[in-house]
Amino acid sequence: MKIALAQTTIVWEERDKNIENAERLIEANKEAGWFFFPEMSFTGFSMNTALTAEDDRKTVGIMSGIARSHGVGIGFGWVRSAGPMAENVYTIVGPDGSVVSEYAKIHPFSFSGEDRKFCGGDKISVFELEGIPFSSFICYDLRFPELFREVAKSVHAVVVPACWPAKRSEHWKTLIRARAIEDQVYILGVNCCGDIGGLYYSGDSCVIDPNGEIKASLSDKEGAVIYELTDDADSFRRRFPVLDDIKDDYGRFLG
Repeated sequence: MKIALAQTTIVWEERDKNIENAERLIEANKEAGWFFFPEMSFTGFSMNTALTAEDDRKTVGIMSGIARSHGVGIGFGWVRSAGPMAENVYTIVGPDGSVVSEYAKIHPFSFSGEDRKFCGGDKISVFELEGIPFSSFICYDLRFPELFREVAKSVHAVVVPACWPAKRSEHWKTLIRARAIEDQVYILGVNCCGDIGGLYYSGDSCVIDPNGEIKASLSDKEGAVIYELTDDADSFRRRFPVLDDIKDDYGRFLG
């Protein structure tokens, strides 16, 4: 499957403008069949949930229509109403517009106050895209290896959309490779770039293979990282079968 990591400069809290920009990027990269956009793709990482939160799934409807119109799959982030709080959601729709996966971020970023506006999700999403078993997590989830290990034996690729500031870009680059190496999966990390909401983002969107090698990347500019993803994770695992040696209960070694 040919993927495009859509590294965009998000216009702050301007949903319609960002959706228009997303469709232009899709039109400009017709060789790709699947497009993945950053976290909170069309608003930026905003805590203004009074403006951004949706209870009518409008964004999902619009993106499903764009997917059908162009015959491509699209992954995108949006904000879902959840009572007095909201959820930071990443949805993937197929070329027919149907929802393939929907994941709510399990770890709100308390350092920025996300936990005061957003409740954490309670379910991991495992799904298939063109026969390849996938999962998806969001941004701050990257700092919690237990979450990735939970799906390691079930999936061969993980999409990680983010709004990860440039001042911590070395953490992003290090953690995204670590998750790929330790779980022997492809990591598709897609970040935003440029000045957004008072912060600068360097992008650094990339495809990391199960051996930790950077196969394609883009930094400091808007654009698409195009990559032909082949499901060869099992061949890496057969050559170096780390996952076979996982213990069921490490707690027994304590004390």
